[in-house]
Amino acid sequence: MQRIPILQMGKCLLVTIQVDLQDQTALALQDDLASRIEATGAHGVLIDISALEIVDSFIGRMLASISGISRVLDATTVVVGMQPAVAITLVELGLSLEGVRTALNVERGMQLLRAAAEEQGFDGGA
Repeated sequence: MQRIPILQMGKCLLVTIQVDLQDQTALALQDDLASRIEATGAHGVLIDISALEIVDSFIGRMLASISGISRVLDATTVVVGMQPAVAITLVELGLSLEGVRTALNVERGMQLLRAAAEEQGFDGGA
């Protein structure tokens, strides 16, 4: 089974998904990310899905679940790089990704994480 790398940048974790996510890989990412947030005390998680061309309802729910888990662990999650076809598919599947912050690209995503860190009073957030 493939593992998705999780990189640390200051108080943020960066996840770049470069392969089509299989269910087991997505579940492993959820567990790995929760462990890394707890271990590092990260305040932000940026998930780049720009390489994903297809998502199904399970992957959509996993993105929402990862965001929820991060929130409970005191970290803000931003999903970036969503392709129009992926956004259309998620809407057609009825998945609005409640509570998931999104941005067009990594730069805008990092701006959102910095703003969230400042709101929460974290020094140097992203």
